[in-house]
Amino acid sequence: MTNTTITLALLIGLFFGIGSWLLRHRRERHGGLATACEARETCDSLLRLAAHLQQHRGLSSGWLAGNASFEPRMLAKRRDIETVLAELVPRIARESQQARPCLTSNELSLFRFRWHGLVDELTAGSVEQNIARHGHLIAAVLDWLAAMGEARIELTAPSRLPVGIVRNYAQRLPVLAECLGQARAIGSSVAAKHGCSAVARVRLMFLIARSESLLEQACASGNLGFAGSRAKSAVELMAQTIRESLLAPSGITLTADAYFTVATQAVDSVLEWAGHSGREIDGLLRAPAPSAGGAAAVAAAGGR
Repeated sequence: MTNTTITLALLIGLFFGIGSWLLRHRRERHGGLATACEARETCDSLLRLAAHLQQHRGLSSGWLAGNASFEPRMLAKRRDIETVLAELVPRIARESQQARPCLTSNELSLFRFRWHGLVDELTAGSVEQNIARHGHLIAAVLDWLAAMGEARIELTAPSRLPVGIVRNYAQRLPVLAECLGQARAIGSSVAAKHGCSAVARVRLMFLIARSESLLEQACASGNLGFAGSRAKSAVELMAQTIRESLLAPSGITLTADAYFTVATQAVDSVLEWAGHSGREIDGLLRAPAPSAGGAAAVAAAGGR
């Protein structure tokens, strides 16, 4: 075999080797983006599940405290929860096939069992027990949401997404909404009873402080936009309402319905902000791959 033949054979082998590597890299990249896009849809379902559970907690707490007008909305919210749980079944079945799943089908089944137990035993417990049981379920959903956001979106497509946007979407804003949701449930009970116990007072003060801290972190992560600015105003109004109408020493004159409306506007606005972030993430994941300079600019635009 001549030197020319050997050189040609080496060049052909090198050419096919590079071609195979590029093809495998492209498949892995597109597979990762497909996984990230599907995970984003699963995160959206988890976000809605947390929101429905939060609303059910507030409605059921007010109902247990004596406000019968909350019952129709409470029953409607249960139907919403069942719809999202059914929606999650096939998605979590696919997630269960991952090497290290963020959520398995068995965990989702156990969650549904616990949810049905909460509903069946609702009338046998107190407002405080109801809030605690809801809190355990919501905490599980938020843990799954944070894990999915980090493992399936943030780590899969870091060059496509501004720094901080996934953390806001899957962690900061959902936790902020949960703090506000807890304050909504406790405040609804306080307003329905027209009295604030020492335990409720301490808890409300803590939740206000925690919410304001999370809001500051979320606002510092990038450009607020219209959704962020509206959420900021709604959260500030809710905090002011709690301080002036539920914790004031002069007594409570605010009705449970009026407080629930203010609190729900705050929670919903934060969830809308999260939803806007999710849609932005989805658009960036599905867009053509940015150039190296464009990717750097996207990352820089995200702030901290």
